[in-house]
Parts: sequence; structure tokens; C-alpha cells
Amino acid sequence: MKKLNSKEILVIGFALFAMFFGAGNLIFPPSIGLLAGEKWKAALLGFSLTGIGLPILGVLSVAISGGSINSLLNKVGPKFALIFSILIMVLIGPLLAIPRTGATAFEIGIQPLFPSIGPVISSLIFFGLTLFLTISSTSIIDVIGKFLTPILLIMISTIIIKGILNPIGVPIDTNMTQPFSTGFGDGYQTMDLLAAIVFGGIIVDDIKNKGITEKNEQFKTIAKTGLIAGIGLGIVYGGLLYLGAAGSSVFPQGIEKVSLTTNITITILGDLGKIVLGICVYSACLTTSVGLTATVGHFFSNISKEKFNYKTIVIISTIVSIIISNIGVESIITFADPILKIVYPIAIILVIINVFDNLIENKKIYLGATIGTFCVSLVDGLSAMGVNTSFIGEFIQTLPFADSGFGWIFPAILGIILTHLITKLKENAFA
Repeated sequence: MKKLNSKEILVIGFALFAMFFGAGNLIFPPSIGLLAGEKWKAALLGFSLTGIGLPILGVLSVAISGGSINSLLNKVGPKFALIFSILIMVLIGPLLAIPRTGATAFEIGIQPLFPSIGPVISSLIFFGLTLFLTISSTSIIDVIGKFLTPILLIMISTIIIKGILNPIGVPIDTNMTQPFSTGFGDGYQTMDLLAAIVFGGIIVDDIKNKGITEKNEQFKTIAKTGLIAGIGLGIVYGGLLYLGAAGSSVFPQGIEKVSLTTNITITILGDLGKIVLGICVYSACLTTSVGLTATVGHFFSNISKEKFNYKTIVIISTIVSIIISNIGVESIITFADPILKIVYPIAIILVIINVFDNLIENKKIYLGATIGTFCVSLVDGLSAMGVNTSFIGEFIQTLPFADSGFGWIFPAILGIILTHLITKLKENAFA
């Protein structure tokens, strides 16, 4: 039985880290730290669960289910698998994630260095490059990816280490009442769990191509690579979140996420930091944009059975991304919040259940858990949109853990139990 050596596992682990750590992820940990202040450790724990633990678990879950997004989602039902996979691709594609790369590239990479360039021109250039690199058979993006991650890591490590050795301030009491649940909920914005359901298949295929065909060995290999990626993400996220917490005595609570990250960097490294950060972030955003655009192109081309070819989908995705990116990073994050409140709990419960799939005889509980979760997550999402959910919303707030944002847990468990009982009753009735 073939096994990968330590070097090969390390390479895949770094690749998985790079997949999850897009430049946009730079802006969330500092803002959470700023909000949490002296309670930053509890906030970090919550953020680490949704920003690190669940995405790694998502990759493992896909491997356990059979190695693809469909193998995981089909356990609920084929129609659900099609709808939910399309929804995931739209969210990590032209609706949220791809436009956010363009907006982040402008606000961190362009605006501080070239204030005369507006967001429209910037987005046209950025997504013009995205379109060219996605459609053309060029190796430029591979070169960028190979050298970008080490450079970005060195830059971030320099900021973190210097920020710890010479703190810009001290964490203060910000009167945050629920730092853990705030960190957990804000971790939704990384969208890494949704991406993990897609990336899982890519990692499994890569391992198979390296000759690892035995399922147990595939799982062990993915677990090792996931540990490497998780440690890397933990160090980076922990350091950035602490810098934000230290800045709670320096920066106002209302400061925008992009401005906070930029100002922390300038405070620690001076104007040189602004230049280097801008270059690294722009390159990272471009790489992420190209990768996601290509993924979306291949996905919709395949499910339409080439009725819509790859190039057409990529062009449409790029045009939509240009339009949405111009509303700005903060507006995209605000727009994404209610949508992710609906979708993320469903993804979480499916990934967690699937980890124990070998112990589950009645596969219909996947449907029950999904329905139970959706009943609450939909109301939470509508409430976040400002919709008056009346007595239903009030009832949900009485559920266990609802005050911490986890009201969907009890209905998910109830859905599992009811589905199992109904199945058993039907079996006994026809026995």
C-alpha cells in the first residue's frame, strides 16, 4: 500500500492552507479582535471553529462521503444536492467571494497607493486580468501562486511578530457580552466551510493521482494535511486577531475592516508596510479571483452538459463580479450576512453528521437534520435582513443556545430523532 512521504504531505498541507487563506481573510480577524478587546481569546476560539476547524472537517467529510461535493449533498437528496451545490458556487463565485476579492484589492492594494484611481477603473483592470488569466492557457498564475504564498506569509509574520514584540496598544474592555458566539458567527464571512465542500474533492483527486487509492490511507493523508493547514491558519488568525485586540485602545470601534488592517500595518511597519501589503494583497486577491472564477466556470459548464461553455460562464461571472465589487467591501459583507446565516448552519450540520456516517444506519436523518436546521436558519436570515418574523422569531429565541446564535442546534437534533422514529414506524407497519 503506497503512502506519501513527509515532504509530499507538507506540500499538500501548504496547498490546502493557501486555498483557505485568501487575502480577504486578512480583514476579519483584526476586526473581531478590535470588537472583543480583552476578551479576544474567547472570540478567537469561536472564530477558529468556523474559520479553521469546520473547513478542515469539511474536507475530511467530503473524503469520507466519497470524494466529491455531490457525494456529500446527495445524502439529503439529488434535487437538494443540485440546488445547494449551485447555491454554494454562486456564493463563493460571482455573488459574494469573487467581487470581494476585487473590492479588497482596490481598498488595500490600489486606493492607499493610487488615490486618483476610482473603484470602477480598478475593477475593470482587476477583472480584466482575471478574465485573461482564467481563459488563457498561461502559467503566469502558477508562478504567482508558487511565490505569492511564501511572500504573503513572510509579510504577515513580520507584522504579527513586530506587533507582539512592540504592541501598538493594550486590549481593553469593550463591553462585548458574547465574544465566543460573535467570533463563531463572524467566521461565516470567510465562507471557508462552503469552499471546503468544493476543495475537498480537489484534494481527494490530487491524492488519488499520487497513487493513494486505499480509502483509509486517503483519510489519514487528508487528516495530516488538514492538521498542517490548520496549524498555519491558527497561527496567522491568532496573531492578527491579537493585533486587533491590542488596537482596541488605539482605534475607534466604528472603523471599517479594511481601514483597520491597513492602519495596523502602517502603525507597525510605517509607510513601507502599506506598499508591501498592497502589492501582496493585490496579487493574492487576483490569484483567488482566478481560482474561483475557473472553478465556477467548470462547474456550471459540467452541470449544463456544455450547453453553456466554460468561456461564456467565465465572462458572465466576470461581468457580474465587476458590478457587485463596486459596492465596496463593507457593503458586500453586510449583504452577505443574512445569506450566510441561512446557508452556513445547513453546511455545518451536514458536515458534522457525515463525519459519523459509518455509524449511521438510517441515512434519511440527513434530510431530517437539514429541514430542522433550515427552519431556524431561514428565520435568522430573514431577521438579519430586517424582516419582521413576529411570533416565530420570538419563539426561536426561546430555544436552547438561541441567545448565542445557535438556535438551529436543537431543531437539527429534533429533526434527526423524528426522522429516525418515523422511518422505524413505517418499517414496522409494513413488516
